[in-house]
Amino acid sequence: MKLPIFIVDAFTAKAFHGNPAAVCLLENKLDEDMHQKIAKEMNLSETAFIQKLHPTDNFTQSSCFGLRWFTPVSEVPLCGHATLASAAVLFHKIKNMNSTLTFVTLSGELKARREEDGIVLDLPLYPVHPQDFHEVEELIKTAIGDTLVQDIRYSPDTRKLLVRLSDTYNRSFLESLKVNTQNLLQVENTGKVKGLILTIKGEPDGQTQAFDFYSRYFTPWFGVAEDPVTGSAHTVLSSYWSQQLGKKAMHAFQCSSRGGELKISLRPDGRVDIKGGAALVLEGTLTA
Repeated sequence: MKLPIFIVDAFTAKAFHGNPAAVCLLENKLDEDMHQKIAKEMNLSETAFIQKLHPTDNFTQSSCFGLRWFTPVSEVPLCGHATLASAAVLFHKIKNMNSTLTFVTLSGELKARREEDGIVLDLPLYPVHPQDFHEVEELIKTAIGDTLVQDIRYSPDTRKLLVRLSDTYNRSFLESLKVNTQNLLQVENTGKVKGLILTIKGEPDGQTQAFDFYSRYFTPWFGVAEDPVTGSAHTVLSSYWSQQLGKKAMHAFQCSSRGGELKISLRPDGRVDIKGGAALVLEGTLTA
């Protein structure tokens, strides 16, 4: 077996920033267990598999493909950065001739369109609901200790817990915050929470570069302690911060050690456009 494979840094224009994803192009159907074996071997937060939907399809001319995402331990229902990486491989490396690609996924059809300054993903927008603090108190205190919390919301569609920290904190505080993910699996093992979002309000204009909000994202339940830049988390964050700020267009920064920028635009049809850059850092052939 020989498979073309790429590593792309997503939500950045510079190599070694943003969120790396492996992308495999499948000319033929792959044995089901091989997806997980390859993802474990790559050992990145996500490995994406682009599949032809029909025997006559080809990666240069076709506009619709199957797409699946795997962490090192399991398949996931949605991954934004690996979708961006997949589109980047098709657009920039394979030279796909279409301006818009459609991916058939576990989260329905997702579209990616090319623009001069990046790739725009058309993703679902997931609402959040108020969450009682006492139900998740142990999880939050395990993760961030006595850090001041301003608001807590829950997304039942994605099983993500959004924790807004106090407005007294700034980007520097969030970047340097020590988050304990080692014990979260023992504290939360009911299946209700599969991802923890920490977020703060952006700093006012006049800073070096103004962002509407900052975040970090943790998902040890899927084998990823901290995900560097997360499109799926922003399908939840976009919903929350749009309500809080009264804005439809926002500029976000996920302040992991690698960091990444996302430009967000809520659509009239209830979905969200998320734009980001991509940098190809590796290409090769997987043999097994």
